[in-house]
Amino acid sequence: MDFSCNIAEQKYSSFVLLLDAKLADDVGNIEVELYLLTKFVKASVSFCDQICLDSNQVARAKCFQELIFNGLFGKLFVKSSGVRKFLLQTEESLWAPSNMYLLLPLESEDIPLKINWTGIESCVSAVEFLRINAVLNFQKPEITDGNSSPVASDPPIATKFSDDNNVIHLANISASVDSLKEMVVVAIHTGRIYSILDSVANTSSESPFEGDSDTNYSSFADYYLKKYCIVLKHPEQPLLLLKQGHNSHNLLVDFRNEGAPLENKSDGKKVVEKPQQHAHMPPELLVGININTEILKSFYLLPSLMHRIESLMLASQLRDEISRHGCNFNISSSLILEALTTLRCNESFSMERLELLGDSVLKYAVSCHLFLKYPKKHEGQLSSIRSNIVCNSALHKLGTNRRLQEYVRDCAFDPRRWAAPGQRTIWPSPCDHGLEMTEVPLDDIKYYGEDKKLMLGKACDLGHRWMISKTISDCVESLIGAYYVGGGLNAALSLMKWLGVEAEIEHSLIDEAIKVASLYCYAPKVDEIGVIESKIGYKFCTKGLLLEAITHGTGPEQGVGYCYQRLEFLGDAVLDVLITLHLYENHRNVDPGELTDLRSASVNNDSFALAAVRWNLHPHLLHGSLHLDNQISAFVKIVSGMTSTASLAPEIKAPKALGDLVESITGAVFIDSKLDLEQVWKVMKPILSPIVTPDKLELQPSRELIELCDSLGYFIKENFNAKGDLVQVELKLQLEDVLLNGQGSGPTRKAARGMAALRILKQLEKRGITSSKRKKHETDDVDPTWSKDVETSESARKKQKVHELQQQQQPGINRDLVSSESTEIPVVPPIEMKKGGPRQSLYELCKKLQWPMPSFETMEQKSRTPIQIGDATGFNSFESQICLTIPDFGKIELTGEARADKKSSFDSAALVMLHELARRGKIVIGERRVQSLMWILN
Repeated sequence: MDFSCNIAEQKYSSFVLLLDAKLADDVGNIEVELYLLTKFVKASVSFCDQICLDSNQVARAKCFQELIFNGLFGKLFVKSSGVRKFLLQTEESLWAPSNMYLLLPLESEDIPLKINWTGIESCVSAVEFLRINAVLNFQKPEITDGNSSPVASDPPIATKFSDDNNVIHLANISASVDSLKEMVVVAIHTGRIYSILDSVANTSSESPFEGDSDTNYSSFADYYLKKYCIVLKHPEQPLLLLKQGHNSHNLLVDFRNEGAPLENKSDGKKVVEKPQQHAHMPPELLVGININTEILKSFYLLPSLMHRIESLMLASQLRDEISRHGCNFNISSSLILEALTTLRCNESFSMERLELLGDSVLKYAVSCHLFLKYPKKHEGQLSSIRSNIVCNSALHKLGTNRRLQEYVRDCAFDPRRWAAPGQRTIWPSPCDHGLEMTEVPLDDIKYYGEDKKLMLGKACDLGHRWMISKTISDCVESLIGAYYVGGGLNAALSLMKWLGVEAEIEHSLIDEAIKVASLYCYAPKVDEIGVIESKIGYKFCTKGLLLEAITHGTGPEQGVGYCYQRLEFLGDAVLDVLITLHLYENHRNVDPGELTDLRSASVNNDSFALAAVRWNLHPHLLHGSLHLDNQISAFVKIVSGMTSTASLAPEIKAPKALGDLVESITGAVFIDSKLDLEQVWKVMKPILSPIVTPDKLELQPSRELIELCDSLGYFIKENFNAKGDLVQVELKLQLEDVLLNGQGSGPTRKAARGMAALRILKQLEKRGITSSKRKKHETDDVDPTWSKDVETSESARKKQKVHELQQQQQPGINRDLVSSESTEIPVVPPIEMKKGGPRQSLYELCKKLQWPMPSFETMEQKSRTPIQIGDATGFNSFESQICLTIPDFGKIELTGEARADKKSSFDSAALVMLHELARRGKIVIGERRVQSLMWILN
């Protein structure tokens, strides 16, 4: 393991990882970037030659690992039965057979590798010294005859020292002042590890003790006497300036902002580097170790690096399990790891992109299988069967049958919970699930929960954790996507077979489908078929497939026994996977959310219908419906006034038959070419072009308004009613100083909402409030009354079953508050006093009453000594001021109580605000009904 920093002057020692088995090639040869606050370090892992250790070397290496890992990230002095003991001389076993490896420093990066046995031996010697001389019991010293000065017995110092002023006497060794710099030491009274920065001139243990609030101690000698009952033997020695150790951090998360000063991406504020914590200490209380700070700095990198290696090993283990069942396509472990990683992990990668692709691949494979297997079933029946196969509940069952829940990574790496072999964790998490075994019996209903208070992702010491059931179904789709990317369609189909998805394609059935279509009589339409072939640039071998593709269910020749619906069912899935793959491969740096938006903007009836009109395919649709003819004519008229790249305004809905026509032609080409996806894309890509790109992406007005208001802390209220074939929607948006109204009407609630949202967006734009994706539609001013001719009243009624705009904005919001339009005082449920509870109550209140979200400002105070803040003790205290603007009332500004962390101070301020609102008669705090979600324990 080699480490290189982007700041050349910063050096880190190389390490060797010793295991009893060889890692997979793509696990043992990796590069990982580790992000520190003001720099980053590239860790390079590669295979080395086999290294053999004898039993004595293994014992010394284990001793080294125990000392450093426990000294840095744990505790060397622990309490057992109320007695303070040195951890490395207790009977407690620190090594588990299931987790055995050694991390040892190297002398250099040269080959052959040379382990730094000098430093390891020094650590072993330090352990032996501490076993004899560690200050474990703080007993009061004896007092002499009436004199207040204590008389010390022999101090815990191993060596008698000279009086040379250039020599500093540590507890176990003597060294010159210059040689002490950057030496690593262990305190004999606390077991903490430090590095020496320098000796402090003109100081001694009789110097005043540092800290303005530490008035109880007159000097350092007095401090150690009163607190630790230590009488210093050499108080005249200068104090040493020490750099304190710190907790390990998650270095896999990048807080940099594209090379600019490091910023936190969540709020855009600069990350402030906290001043380093230094300490002053008498030399005789420190045990010197012959390792330098380069080794010590590398230790802070190891938890994050080992977590990544362990995660890749887990992915490799799953790959091996899948390969044992005949699915051996050598998919990279990093790709599988991506498919197992949720957004909750806060990594630079997640399953979202692969899930999007896998969803399309799964839909495509199942659609092909069903189309060929059931030639007599119509589109509705095929869609129903497909839905049952690819629904979340079905995928969840398949995933748990293959125990995928044991592989999914669903929470951010917490280095405090990570422990190296030989390290005793100081952050235990005992199991409270009533299980003594690691495996969870998922057939037992008690291991399914609906309490939204459950802690997700965090595992107990037995490895049990709660997980949203949908996460497992998402993992199934992302794994399919990973195998498709890494091994093509055959790999994805093989994985589906392993999962239990019936999606195999029998090629004999393709010939059968072509044979059936070849029997259709196309002679009367031979000229029209030729025209279509010339337009799309593809000549059909089986003309009957194209005839079927252009025949509507109301075709003029009734009783022919076919229409385009089955081919539409197939073509929909084919276009879905082709467009999704195109977007996935051409926009690799686009985040998953935007990739989903790109697919939604490309794979929909409106975009397909536009393509049908622009390529003049609509005249070839064979139908016998006057109403459909009127719809198409009205739509063609609108499209003729648009540019070739313009998108439809939200109030315009294209006739579904035109989008179906493009999908059915796609399905016909797909079958005629014997499932050749490349050939289909060659034909359909020009027809569908231009395919939307991130710079041309326009969000629907409803979605744009939701995201804009969410970013600004505003809430939207929606009212709607239906009048005949038209739906009318009114949106209300409360700003600090004005209430904005937007009204819209259309054949569906979605269309009407889009028009209302567009009008509010225009009002916001006049006030200087805009979204980065706000673009003017060419048809913004089109009269919506045309839509009566474009959408049937039956389809309009079907599409009215849409969730409220508010529900789309923030799912899971408590609905127990009384409506803001009621004359009654709103009732707020009892406030949850756990972390985040008061803020959630206040946010829900603001949402329901359409008050702008409150803002917080925080002041931080630091102390050199621990301070008691409520039930917590810490060195920092946070006090937050909250400001809430109530429309037609004014601002309320209050300050909460000091708390030990920032978020708790937010809760304190929110709690003060809620009680102030109750005092002013704005709310009543009452009872609450329970709302829950479904989780799964695994």
